[in-house]
Amino acid sequence: MKSKNGKRTKYINEPMNNVEVIADFLPSPEELAFKDETVKVTIALSKSSVDFFKREAESYRTQYQKMIRRLLDEYVMRQKRLSN
Repeated sequence: MKSKNGKRTKYINEPMNNVEVIADFLPSPEELAFKDETVKVTIALSKSSVDFFKREAESYRTQYQKMIRRLLDEYVMRQKRLSN
């Protein structure tokens, strides 16, 4: 795997200290497919992310943009709960 500077990342076998396992807080693709009020924005996303959402959206017969929007909404909702 190459890093952003183009150099190869070298992984070594060292102990990992202070590891904290967190629960998977992201919703499933199925949970991302529902309707809501929207505001148009322009955003550049990675090709691999868009391809993933397009595949998932096709299997649930919905639009990939709706699934991405729902993912962001879910993230914001959880962050709001954590800050209270």
